[in-house]
Amino acid sequence: MSETIAYERVGDVAVLKAQNPPVNALGAEVRKGLLAGIERAEQDGAKAVLIYGEGRTYFAGADIREFGKPPQEPQLPGLCSRIEASPLIVVSAMHGTALGGGLEVALSSHYRIAVPSARMGLPEVNLGILPGAGGTQRLPRLAGTEAALEMITSGRHFGAAEALEKGIIDKIEEGDPRGIGLAYVQELLEQGAPRRAVGEMPAPEAVDFDAAYAATLKKGRGQLSPATAVRAVQAAAEAESFEAGLKRERALFMELMGSDQRQGLIHAFFSERAVSKLPELESVAPREVALMGVIGGGTMGAGIATAALLADLPVVLIEMTDDATAAARGRIEGNLKGALRRGKITEAQYDRLTGEALTVATDYAALAQADLVVEAVFEDMGVKREVFGKLDAQCKPGAVLATNTSYLDVDEIAASTFRPQDVIGLHFFSPAHVMKLLEVVVAKDTAPEVLATGFALGKRLKKVAVRSGICDGFIGNRIMNAYRKAAEYLVLDGASPYQVDAVVTGFGFPMGPFAMGDLAGLDINWAARKRRAPSRDPRERVPRFYEMLCEGGDFGQKTGKGFYIYKEGTRGGVPNPEVAGLIARDQEEQGITPRDFPDAEVLQRYMCAMINEAAKVVGEGIARRPLDVDMVMLFGYGFPRFWGGPLKWADLQGLDGILADIRAYAAEDDFFWQPAPLLEQLVADGKTFDDLNKGG
Repeated sequence: MSETIAYERVGDVAVLKAQNPPVNALGAEVRKGLLAGIERAEQDGAKAVLIYGEGRTYFAGADIREFGKPPQEPQLPGLCSRIEASPLIVVSAMHGTALGGGLEVALSSHYRIAVPSARMGLPEVNLGILPGAGGTQRLPRLAGTEAALEMITSGRHFGAAEALEKGIIDKIEEGDPRGIGLAYVQELLEQGAPRRAVGEMPAPEAVDFDAAYAATLKKGRGQLSPATAVRAVQAAAEAESFEAGLKRERALFMELMGSDQRQGLIHAFFSERAVSKLPELESVAPREVALMGVIGGGTMGAGIATAALLADLPVVLIEMTDDATAAARGRIEGNLKGALRRGKITEAQYDRLTGEALTVATDYAALAQADLVVEAVFEDMGVKREVFGKLDAQCKPGAVLATNTSYLDVDEIAASTFRPQDVIGLHFFSPAHVMKLLEVVVAKDTAPEVLATGFALGKRLKKVAVRSGICDGFIGNRIMNAYRKAAEYLVLDGASPYQVDAVVTGFGFPMGPFAMGDLAGLDINWAARKRRAPSRDPRERVPRFYEMLCEGGDFGQKTGKGFYIYKEGTRGGVPNPEVAGLIARDQEEQGITPRDFPDAEVLQRYMCAMINEAAKVVGEGIARRPLDVDMVMLFGYGFPRFWGGPLKWADLQGLDGILADIRAYAAEDDFFWQPAPLLEQLVADGKTFDDLNKGG
């Protein structure tokens, strides 16, 4: 027998034990072992087969090492069909996770039992594909069409109790999977239970699949895999036979396998795992962090404190006055009540996190034992330097001093202390207890173990941590400033803010740049514009309509009016009719004759600005790899995951075409549209951004 599948006879039962640590992934050797085990059981005269996993889980899914490689026999669809076709009674006993192909193996068994803690799911849509080994055909026959559509198109995990309620499994039992599995098989044999193949069950009920397809495509903001999965489930209900449904499922699966979106999602999957693995930290141990300090209790500071508390890290939060500390505590308690409502924490945990685990104070002396302190005060260099001077005086030797600045020079902040080696940037994104991105900004004197501590904290807080060098805006905000500026130039030259927003959301972003500005607060960007104005290059075009809005006191959602008008109790906003007049005035003052822009050109200019600036960020070493940029944009700025990130999208579109467009735009404005040297070099060498990710 295969080393990955052990064979054992227990009376009339052939027991197949998966032993492919750590997660019993369904690689080629495991598939061969399962096939050989089924065939041997049939030849041995067994009456039933039990399949279970050794260690912490049943089959947790495919072997990611096989992604992108030629398939090896037996392939999973054929294996599942072979298991289901066995004349013996086949039972799967599940614990841990049964995901993707793992659940499809279980569905091809004739009966299923699970421990109460087992979790299951068909998450293939998150990789740009659909369940391709019968999952879209078998799950609807067990759970019904509506439930199967929701589970498959969302890709969500579900527990054993829900699986039992939906008819996906037959029994829940406490115990080890081998023990409960053998007992269940014996019970079935004693009852004379029939072999029960899911594929032989009646087809599931038909629903309005066209409506389901349209709704799924809209919900996924253009992601193809969930909507295509609807068509596969439709085949389960409408195909003339189970085999015809399997054939249709396979055709749709192969269609998605060849799609750009699938490549983007696979890139995102691997990049998310690679982004925090830095060669420079391989042998560097982080400092221990048992108590965290936070300076500032506004929205950002309260969010950072909440994230730490939810990671079971005690917090000392400093504010300037007693009233401010009370308000900060209220914000944190509100955040934690949200976690309580969603079932993330229990009442007892809430009481502990808002009690003994949280200290609010006005005296910096309360930070004496803090191992790491994050400053989250007003974005002003003088204020930041003053705070760090106080931290230098009060914090113990070896404490990590972190700034949450979005734009400012971390080296200059570090210079206000006598311990610049302990200073680092930890740029959280608001709301900090929800958003997954953490930019870890390295100053020139930052010690390696301090950098390691930043990444260790990110992992503890369940963030996607990305290394960044120092520049105005670091990775994300620097790139955002470029594509936001491109959007403003489009409007200044004749497009409307609402056309730009519609095009950008049509591409897959959750919001367009003008709606996002309203959400964040137009006054925040206005302050940054005023800060940069003295050093602005005279060649730079400066749209004024943005400032005009702010000068009129319209800052977006916080004032009820910006590019959109917001009414209390309603969701979203409607276009602000005053904006057109401000734009027209700006155009007249600058001598601009507006023109119409096709949607395709709007998108191309927006994306070219993003890609060009991202290439500069990589070329200058602010981001070490293109994938670092992609992960920042995915997790901090809403870039659609199914495209993998802006630089992956650029590779898929073709860098030569993108560079040609940038050069064409430079004929109008050679200051803003100056091509990135790295982009020019890649095109000249016939290489891609992905070549750089691979070290090429």
